[in-house]
Amino acid sequence: MRSVRATGALATAVLLVLTALPGTAAAAPAAHLAGSAGSAAAHTAGRVQAGGDSLRYSWPGVYFEGRFRGTGVGIVLNDAAADYDVQVDGATVGTLVAPGRITHWVTGLRRGEHDVRLVKRSESPWAVSEFGGFVAVRGGAILSGPAPRHRQIEFIGDSYTAGYGNLSSTRDCTGDEVNRTTDADLSFGALTARRLNADYQINAFSGRGMVRNYNGGEPGTSYRTYYDRALLSVDGDVWRKPATWRPQLVVIGLGINDFSTAVNPGEPWTPESLIAAYRSAYHGFLDKLRARYGPRTIIVVSTTDVYNTTALADTAQQIVQERNSRGDSRIRYWHYGEAGLDYGGCHWHPSARDHQVIADELDAYVATLPLRW
Repeated sequence: MRSVRATGALATAVLLVLTALPGTAAAAPAAHLAGSAGSAAAHTAGRVQAGGDSLRYSWPGVYFEGRFRGTGVGIVLNDAAADYDVQVDGATVGTLVAPGRITHWVTGLRRGEHDVRLVKRSESPWAVSEFGGFVAVRGGAILSGPAPRHRQIEFIGDSYTAGYGNLSSTRDCTGDEVNRTTDADLSFGALTARRLNADYQINAFSGRGMVRNYNGGEPGTSYRTYYDRALLSVDGDVWRKPATWRPQLVVIGLGINDFSTAVNPGEPWTPESLIAAYRSAYHGFLDKLRARYGPRTIIVVSTTDVYNTTALADTAQQIVQERNSRGDSRIRYWHYGEAGLDYGGCHWHPSARDHQVIADELDAYVATLPLRW
């Protein structure tokens, strides 16, 4: 097994407060904003919170989809932390780097009806992002958004699930370079969901574990501290799950950060008690998901290779076996190894090519599950 360094670490990226870079967004042209449909005409499956005329959110990979008639469209945003891709009719037409408070315009399109999609590429758990909706250019109109997809998948995990630094051309990255080169829309989860024509959430938080964060960082917190939130930086925030969010499939990838570094002096675990705590917490987390989504949702406990230990894979398999022995056959185990992966992303994380390889494996695995889409 090869050495995977800094696995799951967010390093200092989550501590950065980013500023907008010049030239990333166009100011509003002479066309008026009349006829704006706001955020109500947009479709999203992400964890969002209504706030006045905008939708607020924090998790990576949140996307908004709309339809419009005309030669252009405006996108109203307030976000000085995260990066976005703007896609029209399936093609990326712009990347917004920490854009701030703007209306970004896409113009010069052929007359007619078009699809538009805005997707949050990067992580920004310290910030609150706001989407104000799509707006029409003069003579155009915002149309009703696309219908929600029947298939729904929730991805739960850490930096691997978030697509941490997957576009980087080097493994050595600053915190700012991590943010610029992270693209959750090219993560294995997003790739798999789009192949299956499924709506999805990427509820991923780099550096977080089930009970222990990377290298023992931020003691007293874990991924579970934040899972119930829509706004990660707001203590006590609770996402109000809409009745429409009923994923048939949940894929969990938590544990790399728990086990990829040795327990430090002063931490409240030994290697043995960490395994026991992880096992107990994982069972509690599965209980939460089962209560939230019901008995028919398939929950996949996923693992991958961790340098110099098999604790993650061994413990996860034990957890799944215990659940199955209690009569829950819809909790499954899936492991993807390092074969075919170059770990060329920031800090030895999977590259964009690697995410394609992992998505291929996950797609094949999902095809074996007794899903009723």
